[in-house]
Parts: sequence; structure tokens; C-alpha cells
Amino acid sequence: MTDFEKQIAFIMELDKIKKIGRQTYLSDGSRKENDAEHSWHLALMAFVFADYANEPIDVLKTMKMVLLHDVIEIDAGDTYAYDTEGNKTKREREVKAAERIFGLLPEGQAKEYRSLWDEFEAMETAEAKFANMLDKVQPLLLNDASGGRSWEEHGVKKSQVMARNARTHEGSEELWAYAKSLIEKNAANGKLIDE
Repeated sequence: MTDFEKQIAFIMELDKIKKIGRQTYLSDGSRKENDAEHSWHLALMAFVFADYANEPIDVLKTMKMVLLHDVIEIDAGDTYAYDTEGNKTKREREVKAAERIFGLLPEGQAKEYRSLWDEFEAMETAEAKFANMLDKVQPLLLNDASGGRSWEEHGVKKSQVMARNARTHEGSEELWAYAKSLIEKNAANGKLIDE
């Protein structure tokens, strides 16, 4: 198989991400988003909000990272953030998926894209911290806009949201402050269970 044929195969495989459903509703609450929509939204946020990063970031690298971060869900499936059982096997499923999916590419691209995915997961660089912040803040924005519908459906507690976002501030203190205000508002109005 030529490099070009491998790239075509990869692109066609990634079309499957459009069918991976998430638990977060669109802002109007009409339906739940899919992984492709989520990743596209994060890529937009990466350049729109770049000035709010705690540290200078390579915007293109961050955009690549957020566009690739969920492709592994083609094999691993989407694990809901507050699914205790599903999260026990999430890492194992995702690493196996990363090996197969990025392995479709020519060697150089396979290494680069897998490295970006690993960097996102490790959350140590400025880009990875910012990308992870976007990945956590985007569902908060949509949950707030849709009236907390997904949180209510799943009986999500404020403490769970706060625990999930324990490191979100590392990407952007300013965006985290805004997101935290949304959490407080939704706990106050009963959309999040506030124990």
C-alpha cells in the first residue's frame, strides 16, 4: 500500500467518528452532539481563546491535538465522563485503539499523530493543558446552554464535576473561572446535585 493509499484509508476510517455519540446536548437541547462535532468545536475554541492560555501555545499544534484526541473512540467508544465502571477499562481500550487507528498511516505521520495523542493524554505541555481545558470547558458551556439537561438525566453531582475539572485551571485560569461560575449557577438552580 502506498503512503497516499494509507492516508486515504486513515481519512475514510476517521469518517466513523461522525457516528460516535456523546452525552452532551447541543446548546439548543435538540439532540446530543457527536465526536466529530465536539472535536470541531474544540478546534474553533483553540484559536478563538488562544490568548487566554496560561502559557504561550502553538495554536496549530493544539488544534491538531483536539482534532485527533477522540479518534480512538472509533474502536474504544465514548466513555461518559461520570461512568465509574466504563472508566475502569477506558485507558486500556483507548491505547489499543490508538495503536490500530494511527497505525493505518505512513510511519512518519503515524508517529507524529500518536505522539500528539500521547501528549494530550499526559497533560504536561502548555498545548496539552490548554487542549484538555477546552475538552472539559466545552461540555460545561453546552450543559449550561441546554439547561443542564445531560447532568439532570445522569444525576450528576457538583462534586463530580469539580473533581473532573481539578486540573482545568492549568490550561487557562480565566476560562476556568468562567466555567466554575457556570457550575455554581447550575448547582444553585438544581441542575447539578449539590450535596
